[in-house]
Amino acid sequence: MRFTTWRPLATAAIAALTATLLTPATAHTAPRTSQPVYSYENAVREAVWVDTGLDGDGDGRTDRVAVDIVRPREAAQRGRKIPVIMDASPYYSCCGRGNESQKKTYDANGDVVQMPLFYDNYFVPRGYAFVGVDLSGTNRSDGCVDVGGRSDVHSAKAVVDWLNGRAKAYTTRTGATRAKATWTNGRTGMIGKSWDGTIANGVAATGVEGLETIVPISAISSWYDYYFQQGAPLYDSGPDWLSNYVNSPDARAKCAAVQQRLADGAPRTGDWTPLWTERDYVKDARKVKASVFLIHGMQDLNVRMKHVGQWWDALARNGVERKIWLSQTGHVDPFDFRRAEWVETLHRWFDHELLGYDNGIDREPMADIERHPDQWVTSKIWPPRGTDTTTLRPAKGTEAGLGTLGLRRGKGTETFTDDPRHSETDWAAHIDQPTSDKAGFVTKPLTRDLRLSGSTEVTVTATPTTRTAHLSAVLVDLGPATIRDYADAAEGITTLPDRTCWGPSTTGDSACFKETSAKTTDVEHTIVSRGWADLGNHASDLTGRPLTPGKRYTITLDVAATDHVVPAGHRLALIIAGTDKDLIDPPADTPTLTLDLSRTFARVPLVGGTAAFALATAGTATAVTPAPYEKLDGVDAPRAAQRVPGPRNTN
Repeated sequence: MRFTTWRPLATAAIAALTATLLTPATAHTAPRTSQPVYSYENAVREAVWVDTGLDGDGDGRTDRVAVDIVRPREAAQRGRKIPVIMDASPYYSCCGRGNESQKKTYDANGDVVQMPLFYDNYFVPRGYAFVGVDLSGTNRSDGCVDVGGRSDVHSAKAVVDWLNGRAKAYTTRTGATRAKATWTNGRTGMIGKSWDGTIANGVAATGVEGLETIVPISAISSWYDYYFQQGAPLYDSGPDWLSNYVNSPDARAKCAAVQQRLADGAPRTGDWTPLWTERDYVKDARKVKASVFLIHGMQDLNVRMKHVGQWWDALARNGVERKIWLSQTGHVDPFDFRRAEWVETLHRWFDHELLGYDNGIDREPMADIERHPDQWVTSKIWPPRGTDTTTLRPAKGTEAGLGTLGLRRGKGTETFTDDPRHSETDWAAHIDQPTSDKAGFVTKPLTRDLRLSGSTEVTVTATPTTRTAHLSAVLVDLGPATIRDYADAAEGITTLPDRTCWGPSTTGDSACFKETSAKTTDVEHTIVSRGWADLGNHASDLTGRPLTPGKRYTITLDVAATDHVVPAGHRLALIIAGTDKDLIDPPADTPTLTLDLSRTFARVPLVGGTAAFALATAGTATAVTPAPYEKLDGVDAPRAAQRVPGPRNTN
């Protein structure tokens, strides 16, 4: 296998470029892009253990978390203080990071040899330090994993504090020799996917000084909403299982008490407890001082889009600088669905936020959205201007269970019986057939495109026949399309044998990664968004209660944020049903529910609002082929055809 070759610049060239590109105060022209002027091969590789001040494992001494550091040696030699890019993770030894499941490796001295992912290879030569933190209880750290709680968040926050001179660190796990971060200016950006990105959200929500930006990828904003939605259970295991899964062997031997507290604090009833309050970062959005560049797959059924909508809206209310990418994938890193553009954009984002370069990224469109596989559009702000909540109402059709969706209030009732064997895709596939397991409501074919952008609420008034009942509300685009195959095991990508290289490599740490391509599938319907609830939570999102059979209840389901265009010729459908197979667990009983259509409705965020819906559903529709690109919010966006200069493919 042949990799791209990278050679360090000569010393004189380094000095010249450093003077012109890395010291803007004295340069004739302010820099716009950091350049790879430092040696990666000769970078300083070291480990320190930061004291968190907590004793999570109860061994009588405060926990220390392991911090592996890769930083440019020449910057320290010249007395130049540098910013930090940090990924705090529980996965560095148990599970690996990235599409190739890379783990940290170490030399005989205990210094990191392979740091997973490309961040160190790419950014260290450009004048950044990269810091990989083992969360408490994982890999080489003390303590216990508490799944997004105080221990998790504080173990990463303590590192930000140490980088800014506010916490203690040591050169060994148990020794007394202090380590100081004299080489950094303290300006830190946190990045990471899934749990890693979740910790970035949690640390930002503490308001810690020195955290300048976060880049959460497929990240959780409230852990309750990872395990439940409005009382409906999303997984059949709790945080105690997840903690045990990532804890190091040493932590497993010490952390039984923490495991028990996690189990006791997260009852399978779906009731909100103090454990969930501690792990709700949305409530603390007002404390966030860091900018946020958020990336998420709109078909992520692991960390669902509800996490995006509530976090984004809370940040917006508090005036946080924001940027967002929304892909068609599931739980996938942007390095694996839009690689060249991702590296270029992330580079510019960190240059702006951590080096202070005026490269214009803060004046560019806020949102990039994948409209079709590998075809992206932009929007100046997100949701775009002109988006307004429109109340859509279900009504009876000509056959039972086959209703209409429009602006007029419906009358009468529709009835369905929960069938846990069926899922949202089953319901959508049979939308034009009267089936007993769902109630479907459909617009006429659209005469023009209709764009949904943001979060939906569906208010359901239903009478159950049993003491327990779960509800699902699903928005569907009915019509043929080619989409990323998010239901596939790889969630919308195919991994290829060829590699591309993103920075220099060493013997133990290659900067070359397998390429990917979009894995697509042809469909006759596309699930736009979904939401779930336990009808027993009708009076409160926090606590459920048994139902009285035959009594009418009203509940409002949160339907996750999205950005989707239903093209002319297609139809928009609202499906209301019971258990969504594989996405929520069934209730104890098998209820039949009768919907009161006059008291059931959806509040949908439409670009153009009610007027846009009225125009799109007026007249006779003619099916049209969607254009390859769109003009959204006044921004031309044929971004899919553009390629950012990047490395060449290698065989």
